[in-house]
Amino acid sequence: MTAAIATPIHQIELMPGSAIRIADVTWESYLALLHQLGDDRSTRVAYENGALEIRMPGQPHESANRVLAAIALTLAEELGFEFNDLGSMTMNRPDLVKGVEPDSCFYIQNAQAGQGLGDVVGIDLPPDLVLEVDIANRSDSKLSIYTAMRVPEVWLYQAGVLTIKRLLEDGYTDGYTDSATSLAFPGITVEQLNQWLDLRRTGTDLTVVRAVRQFCRTFS
Repeated sequence: MTAAIATPIHQIELMPGSAIRIADVTWESYLALLHQLGDDRSTRVAYENGALEIRMPGQPHESANRVLAAIALTLAEELGFEFNDLGSMTMNRPDLVKGVEPDSCFYIQNAQAGQGLGDVVGIDLPPDLVLEVDIANRSDSKLSIYTAMRVPEVWLYQAGVLTIKRLLEDGYTDGYTDSATSLAFPGITVEQLNQWLDLRRTGTDLTVVRAVRQFCRTFS
């Protein structure tokens, strides 16, 4: 669940799978809170319209997140794409007054621009693919942030089902629409992704990776 509180940030203790929402936070206060939280943490943060959300992922959340990341990496390797995994990097856009830490994010089509260890990627270059896992919170509420940052594709896992969200670029409508296929990995369908996720319910991450490899070698 998500709750609004007025407790000082250093007194907050989150249980796995829970989240808090703090209203009326300025951009400067948000940056100060990020500094106070530090980099060595498991929480994810998001900031938009003066609202700060802090989430503590639990085991079901991370299981889905990690297997989806493994699927993305295996697809890139088998289909011949370059790939850089930036994890839950903090994506701050002071020009938009928005910030977010995805569950996972990847540079694929723009992998060359995201290369280097410790090099800062330009704030105006969004990841090609973002993962959002929704176990106890409304991860779809962050889609407005990703829309503003022009993230082209989001894999959103909710209630045990994955949907592919593709950014609308028609000049008339803003936001995401459900897509049957991946933009980052052309030819890969949302139905196939969900079949691989189903394997994880009774198998391991490697069970899924082996299935992805077998599919790609047949697919190619």
